[in-house]
Amino acid sequence: MFRDRHDAANKLANALQQYRGQHPLVLAIPRGAVPMAKIIAEALDGELDVVLVRKLRAPGNPEFAIGAMDETGWTYLADYAGRVAGSTEYIEAEKAAQLDVMRERRASYTPIRQPLDPSGRIVIVVDDGLATGATMIAALHALRAKHPEKLICAVPVAPPDTLQKVSPYADEVVCLDAPELFYAVGQFYQSFPQVSDEEVISLLKE
Repeated sequence: MFRDRHDAANKLANALQQYRGQHPLVLAIPRGAVPMAKIIAEALDGELDVVLVRKLRAPGNPEFAIGAMDETGWTYLADYAGRVAGSTEYIEAEKAAQLDVMRERRASYTPIRQPLDPSGRIVIVVDDGLATGATMIAALHALRAKHPEKLICAVPVAPPDTLQKVSPYADEVVCLDAPELFYAVGQFYQSFPQVSDEEVISLLKE
């Protein structure tokens, strides 16, 4: 159990100390991971940015991911996506909706600069926890295409089967806890408030 995202971030930063001094690029999956990535980037003398990916939501259950996509439109679909979604039309409509969200977020999060270039760098992708792993897979896939020196997935908590799905997409996976009994990321935090767009924008400007 973590007290909050700050507690989890400090513990992750300790687990990533070997990268201190190597100027890593620490990329957060918005929005919840942005305050965590800020702490980790400062602890490792790295740089902070965001990697924009969005989960594709199941019909009638927006918290449940049937897949995820990155800013280019590349899509990861879980093996159960077709069965849960019910139709390809639903999936295509959901993809279009999430692309719109990513365009809006890119315009508001980094309006006056390009995303930081991960080419040739140690890249650490941070999330506040993994459930299905879909968004992390989309993020790692997007970043692999930009040729980082090393690509690391760093999360406080995830179920073991999700870590197995994610690991082929990363050079290293750092996870502090992998409990068998896993219902939702929030169950492992005493305090797990929503992070607002305004907070993300403020952290990226600092």
